[in-house]
Amino acid sequence: MSAKAGAKIFKQRCDQCHTVEAGGKHKTGPNLNGFIGRKTGQAPNYDYTAANKKKGITWGPDTLDEYLTNPKKYIPGTKMVFAGLKKKKDRDNLIAYLVKATK
Repeated sequence: MSAKAGAKIFKQRCDQCHTVEAGGKHKTGPNLNGFIGRKTGQAPNYDYTAANKKKGITWGPDTLDEYLTNPKKYIPGTKMVFAGLKKKKDRDNLIAYLVKATK
């Protein structure tokens, strides 16, 4: 896994809707800082769908891998329009970046 390759994927596929830095603003999607180890739908001051709030899983590498494969299948009713990352290597790299960048 490569956080550097994951940073590139984040910039290409996620950056338009999410920020990762502490105190970063919400865009179309929530700021992701501190989301690893947090339950779905819990970023302060972000308007989540009921589906996201009710999912009740805790974000970690395993749950992220499943979610990033097909977000709408993993959380039916989510407003995230991202189609997902089909390649396991891309998901692994993105997750490595997110774990590092969102601490």
